[in-house]
Amino acid sequence: MKKLKERWGITSNYQLTIIFIVFAITGSLSAYLSKPFTKYIGLTKDNLSYFYLPVRLIAIFPIYQVLLVLTGFLFGQFTFFWWFEKKMLRSMKLGFIADWFEKK
Repeated sequence: MKKLKERWGITSNYQLTIIFIVFAITGSLSAYLSKPFTKYIGLTKDNLSYFYLPVRLIAIFPIYQVLLVLTGFLFGQFTFFWWFEKKMLRSMKLGFIADWFEKK
């Protein structure tokens, strides 16, 4: 845990625990919301067959990103999760999204 705290720039075990809780809540919430979301936009097993699950995961990905920052904000960890989000977007070559928000 010490290396993780150093890599993330976290100073306390309490903050690390809150961050883990935020990741758990966000993951569970995005999984819970993925079925009604895909149904709402018209993606079903009937019309996608074997491609349903990969398409569902791709469709829910942006929602997960927003939920992560929002849940982090609600738990008082917005700075960490905004940093984490920007780092993740840049590693996926989507840094222009983070840069766009920085300019606003």
